[in-house]
Amino acid sequence: MSSFILAIDQGTTSTRAILFNEEAKLVHYHHVEITQYFPQGGWVEHDPEEIWDSTLLCCRNVLEEASLRAADIAALGISNQRETTILWDRHTGQPLYRAIGWQDRRTVNFCEQLASQAGVLAKFVEKTGLILDPYFSCSKIKWILDNIKGAYEKAKRGELAFGTVDSYLLWKFTGGKCHATDATNASRTGLFNINQQRWDDELLTLFDIPKSLLPTVLDNCAQFGFTDLDLLGHKIPITAMIGDQQAAAVGQACIKPGMVKSTYGTGCFMLLNTGDQIIHSRNRLLATIAYRLNDTVTYGLEGSIFIAGAAVKWLRDPLHLIEKANDSESMASSVEDTGGVYLVPAFTGLGAPYWDPNARGALFGLTRNTQREHIVRAALEAVCYQSKDLVRAILNDGANLTTLRVDGGMAANNWLLQFLSDILGVNVDRSRCIESSALGTAFLAGLGAGLFDSLEEMTGLWQADRHFIPQMDPKKREELYDGWQKAVEKTLTPAAPLLFP
Repeated sequence: MSSFILAIDQGTTSTRAILFNEEAKLVHYHHVEITQYFPQGGWVEHDPEEIWDSTLLCCRNVLEEASLRAADIAALGISNQRETTILWDRHTGQPLYRAIGWQDRRTVNFCEQLASQAGVLAKFVEKTGLILDPYFSCSKIKWILDNIKGAYEKAKRGELAFGTVDSYLLWKFTGGKCHATDATNASRTGLFNINQQRWDDELLTLFDIPKSLLPTVLDNCAQFGFTDLDLLGHKIPITAMIGDQQAAAVGQACIKPGMVKSTYGTGCFMLLNTGDQIIHSRNRLLATIAYRLNDTVTYGLEGSIFIAGAAVKWLRDPLHLIEKANDSESMASSVEDTGGVYLVPAFTGLGAPYWDPNARGALFGLTRNTQREHIVRAALEAVCYQSKDLVRAILNDGANLTTLRVDGGMAANNWLLQFLSDILGVNVDRSRCIESSALGTAFLAGLGAGLFDSLEEMTGLWQADRHFIPQMDPKKREELYDGWQKAVEKTLTPAAPLLFP
């Protein structure tokens, strides 16, 4: 009997295929790094074919390395970097343009102009829970339609398909038989009405996007089709799709209102489960869909930081201050403090709660005594300060946070998590499985295939690897954070665009 689950975690800098058994225990994984392209300042792109090739390669290799056959896989689930936008030809399957990444800022002027129109901003926020920012898919679709020759005409004729990465991978896996997405990914496009759970005709008109482009929206557990026989040698049922941050919330068993998780990968994403309530933040957070099962929606409140692990990669490439990412932990701990240095990593603008797409990164406090260790430590501290920005916003929106569950590649850094606990003043729990996105995806795929009975089983599967408890003097915490706030203030543009009503 098939009893293994194959989870795909397609991220910003790498693709992973991870095998779990019927008890949701990690068996084996394979990962491949993918290329990011930066053709102009503020532009971030991927090659869609490379995304697909890396996904298929990971699936084939993880099966071979685990000495399993595709017939041993009961279900496949897909989680993905959200918002990243792909348009492709329905007949040939060929991408019309590179995938425009979620960090891409090329549409900032368009978003600002749209937001300045009377009534547009309030309506957009009310319908989508989001803000009018280049982060989301809607303006990226608009850019491709407006700038690639013949694209709009082809879209009007129904010849093109749009998808976030999940939808594109599903199309490829099923040989073009299924053009669908899930509710969490749909909720990040800026075209999906989270109140009515449907594509919104008024928003489509606002962005002048033909409805024929859009995929069908399904629950997170659904029958999404089967992998094409020629790909893996067996038709594997695809039973779950979900955005990576929502997948991590499931993997962290944050399935009750009030529970909070934070994922530290390329960026940082903090998600609060708000149950069946849509909470429109008073503190510049995003209302989003946490998951949708059996047509029942669970909502979330999210804070998004664009640069977290990406700052460590910047230290390695192109600065060469470190040789490998995990060097950052030993270097940060080798000095008592940053020597007064603050790094504001606004390389692609600032996300929540500032939402300033025109802000740019800056280093403050450099002296003749500044060493590379100070800069490395400042980069890690910046991740924690940005997390505190999000926690303050969540608390001001009425949540009661005593413990934060964390995951993602950066969560392996013990020094980082201790400083995070210190600067937040709350307990931090690291999951035993830091691949929480893959775990959540695997659980949902197993749920969709009948291997699990209910979402509540995830609570019993979650285990903490280590607890971090605040040790910093409150006065010191306040002084350090005050320095951060002053540094951020200096990077904000004088007239940051109005993205909230």
